[in-house]
Amino acid sequence: MAAAVPPMTGAEYLTTSVLANLWQGMDAAFDAELVQAKLSLQEFLKSRHPAWNLVGRVHFNLAENRKDDEAPFAFLATYTTRLSAEAKAQHLPLGKALQEYSGARNRQRLLSLLMPVQRAAERSPWLKTLVNAGDIFHPLRWSPQQALQFLKDVPAIESAGVVVRMPASWRMNHPARPQVKATVGGNAPSQLGMDALLDFRMEVTLEGESLSKAEIKRLLAHSDGLTLIRGKWVEVDHERLHRTLEQFEAIERRAAAEGLSFGEAMRLLAGAGIAGDKTAAPADIDWSQTVAGPWLAETLATLRHPDWLMRVDPGQYFQGTLRPYQQSGVQWLYLLTQLKLGACLADDMGLGKTIQVLSLLLVIKNEDMARKPCLLVAPASLLANWAAEISRFAPSLKTVVVHPSAAPSEKLNTYSADRCADVDLVITSYGFLTRTPWLETTSWRFVVLDEAQAIKNPGAKQTKSVKRLKAEMRIALTGTPIENRLGDLWSIFDFINPGLLGSSKEFSAFVKRLSDRPHNPYGPLRELVRPYVLRRLKTDKSIIADLPDKTEVKTFCPLSRKQAALYQQAVAELAGHLEDVDGIKRRGIVLAFLMRLKQICNHPSQWLGDGAWNEEDSGKLVRLRDIAEVVAARQEKALIFTQFKETTAPLVAFLGSVFGRPGLVLHGETEVKKRKGLVRQFQEDEDVPFFVLSVKAGGTGLNLTAASHVIHFDRWWNPA
Repeated sequence: MAAAVPPMTGAEYLTTSVLANLWQGMDAAFDAELVQAKLSLQEFLKSRHPAWNLVGRVHFNLAENRKDDEAPFAFLATYTTRLSAEAKAQHLPLGKALQEYSGARNRQRLLSLLMPVQRAAERSPWLKTLVNAGDIFHPLRWSPQQALQFLKDVPAIESAGVVVRMPASWRMNHPARPQVKATVGGNAPSQLGMDALLDFRMEVTLEGESLSKAEIKRLLAHSDGLTLIRGKWVEVDHERLHRTLEQFEAIERRAAAEGLSFGEAMRLLAGAGIAGDKTAAPADIDWSQTVAGPWLAETLATLRHPDWLMRVDPGQYFQGTLRPYQQSGVQWLYLLTQLKLGACLADDMGLGKTIQVLSLLLVIKNEDMARKPCLLVAPASLLANWAAEISRFAPSLKTVVVHPSAAPSEKLNTYSADRCADVDLVITSYGFLTRTPWLETTSWRFVVLDEAQAIKNPGAKQTKSVKRLKAEMRIALTGTPIENRLGDLWSIFDFINPGLLGSSKEFSAFVKRLSDRPHNPYGPLRELVRPYVLRRLKTDKSIIADLPDKTEVKTFCPLSRKQAALYQQAVAELAGHLEDVDGIKRRGIVLAFLMRLKQICNHPSQWLGDGAWNEEDSGKLVRLRDIAEVVAARQEKALIFTQFKETTAPLVAFLGSVFGRPGLVLHGETEVKKRKGLVRQFQEDEDVPFFVLSVKAGGTGLNLTAASHVIHFDRWWNPA
């Protein structure tokens, strides 16, 4: 159940223990409501839903009667009134109910018993005929076609409150179905990567046993219904079986001629039919089964359980100690490099994605004699952080930072692919990559993207530059592979494993089809991407047990009189505008006023631009003083985030007066080469009590572990 939730914000926190706690909570709530209702259990359930009170009273029984060739099935309606000494339901033919409940006094009990049958008859024409004729009260001989008709209506009958019982030999209350079984990846391919060609084999099976060509021919010649094959009743849907066979035979013919690519094989295994793919039409899951052959099954098992893999060691060149989960992460990345498949390392922030990648680079450097350089692309704010981590953990990696913050423009102009040939790692920013053609044309051993959500917008210039890079292996590092929508995931996968999820348009159509599925709608997508995503959470004690729990507190701030007046004025002005516009202009006005309301909630001066920033004019500043005074009294440090660059300076001035000491500030206009020094100063200088940062410039990837408190001064949305 935990695995069946759709990809969405917070889904990673849903575990079996959370579900168990929810279930226990529901159980306790049920007990409390039952006590409060002061009813019997039966009356309480009846008050909640009438059908609950009726389930189990009437049973429709289908049995085999092989001695009768014309009518090999028997149907009997029964009801239960009591349990045996062994607590088993005692069944009586439904006709007995007419005698047991005869007379005016028991009429209501008889109507109550038959109500589910009447409800089921309203949804099933053949059952309505039986009820109207009174045949429902007698044993009936049925042909295979009549039995199949009954089978098709079982969901409607059960939802009406009637219990359905099938022959004991039928699994899951259903006759056997022939299945078209495909096996992919039985043997190791001759080459690796997303374009590796895998073997494909198909057969038709019945409960795990292969059927002969003669038996298959007999099935296809049979009309819809139930037929006996190998002494078992088998359900036959001629059209669906024939369609599924044709689909798999077409794949088998093409696989024999061209081979089946790794990406196509993975889509088949996941049941993910993406338009544009030659295997696009999703196979009918009731009539087909696709399984991984020995080589592919073993490969996928090790990808899903990296701790099973053989240990790879960065050796003495790594100046540090990897935690067990980090060692597993390095092993997982190494396996994907050997398979030439892209990887998304999506560990929670703070779990050490950086040192796992550095360990991998050291392993590859020690193995690869004719090495190519690797490329790392990161936000400009994090270039200094990467350089610092390399000097600390992997000083033997020969690294060049290609960015104006690290070298003058004259020196940058001299860099080229030839000059970096003996370098282990070239580091640049997303922005500088778009302005440096030789980075795009160079053939790299690896390309690593840090904070890979930076390429979530497929149409952005930097995304297009990143996807033009040439590399043998691609790695994306991000704590949020899905930030806002599933399209974010597509864009990352279009980089690490191009083509696996189809084009953007094809993926959108695929996701739309998934959303219409009644059960576990996003299961095929989850199965398709799972081998290439490794995500561990700080909240998982089996991963890391020595972190203190994070405490989150929502602090509610009343508006000052001035804020309230400006807020009400803005709302009234917005209402007036909306009466006169529609379409895109209406949306633009709404967005503009949402921004204005957020600014007013921060401080009237932010909207008015008068530069006053008086404390008493803002409920947030008043509340911020209360929080900051407690932090100052404890002599602890705090980070204060704001969405707005123009808010940073007033916050620094205000907090300086509260703490009695100046703090630091970092925003988009802070020079990149100064950011490393600011981070180091905050981490090492005990006299710096706070750090004000803009969300965009400082919200991801910075190691600011000296702070015990994080304050979000404004939210991305207005809760009103």
